Amino acid sequence: MLDISLIRAKRDWVEGEIAKLNTKAPIAQIVALDSCRRELLTEAEELKHRRNVVSKEIGRMKEAEDRQAKITEMRAVSDRIQALDKQLRQVNEELREAMLWVPNLPHYSVPVGPDEDHNIILRDEGEPREEDFKLLPHWDLGPKLGIIDFERGVKLSGTRFYLLRGLGSRLQRALIQWMLDVAVDQHGYTEMHLPLMVRAEMMVGAAQLPKFADNIYHDAEEDFWWLGTAEIALTNVHRDEILPPDSLPITYVAYTPCFRREKMSAGRDVRGIKRGHQFDKVEMYRFTRPETSYHALEEMVEQAAYLCQALEIPYRVVEMCTGDLGFQASKKYDLEMWAPGCQEWLEVSSLSNCEDFQSRRANIRFRREKGGKPEFVHTLNGSALALPRVMIAIIETYQQADGSITVPDVLQSYVGASSISA
Repeated sequence: MLDISLIRAKRDWVEGEIAKLNTKAPIAQIVALDSCRRELLTEAEELKHRRNVVSKEIGRMKEAEDRQAKITEMRAVSDRIQALDKQLRQVNEELREAMLWVPNLPHYSVPVGPDEDHNIILRDEGEPREEDFKLLPHWDLGPKLGIIDFERGVKLSGTRFYLLRGLGSRLQRALIQWMLDVAVDQHGYTEMHLPLMVRAEMMVGAAQLPKFADNIYHDAEEDFWWLGTAEIALTNVHRDEILPPDSLPITYVAYTPCFRREKMSAGRDVRGIKRGHQFDKVEMYRFTRPETSYHALEEMVEQAAYLCQALEIPYRVVEMCTGDLGFQASKKYDLEMWAPGCQEWLEVSSLSNCEDFQSRRANIRFRREKGGKPEFVHTLNGSALALPRVMIAIIETYQQADGSITVPDVLQSYVGASSISA
């Protein structure tokens, strides 16, 4: 959520920044509601002050007739105050609802562009694999090896579902364990085990509601919302808290299954396991002071890149332009792995600095010193990494001429095998 005072003071600038995002926001409605709110507040405060003054005067009046006239006048004032307070509550609710539809503003360093075609590839690492045999896509190779079962996944749950079997299941479990171990043992994150369902307020705090309501699975009876990413729960761990001096940065990592209503165009991403309604992900999360958040973002990019390097799979770092930035990020990078079978760069990590956009929604603040004025923290998130796309890259990159898959060196002790064959 943006600071209303920023919209009030720099409306034209805010609208210009939102235009860079290639989206719209109800700024005119917000300005009108804010003006109405302040007018109502001013009138209500003036009447409450007058009521307090006159109430003291009434106590000093000796003439019953004069006193009764003032009492009658104050009853009318009280009725007006009550009506104003009711109006004020309604306007405040409408203003907050409108504010929830305003996206975060881009950092000044974000390249301006209307869509993903204007993203900037910052660097490529590793050489795409070339072989003298045909490299199969995972949707062919996985079933041949008996590690992916599409038909039975569809039988159980419908389209966009699949099963992992045997060493396929074990490879995915190994990836999750290894990524958590790296985050905890090498980078100092605290591991968290989270609920997979949260209350609606948590979705609002993480900037998922109301914007993305159509993409979130919802249990209407209990009003539980299923996580589409661990970021949602991690954002709200310190909801409504004032963090003490010297407590920042706070770094968390969590593995969760993730659930999203993927709305795919006909003919796009319909083969394989790239895009589905359920997937697994390891998520890094940080709470930082404002002045250190962009250094923290660069650190998180390198930590996610280390995983790609350790798996020895070609990858690239992409900086998002304004039109592809998303709703809550001020600056964002993607990491993409090369999948040689389907000949595609696959996004395996998205790393964002949300500045104080989420912390304003979730009311997360910190003090620089004891007794100091509370300030909003900055929040950052990043996948480390997202499955099943890493699985796709491994299966396709490490396939051999005989149809087997070599298990990456860093995972062999976790899998308990050096290769996967039919």
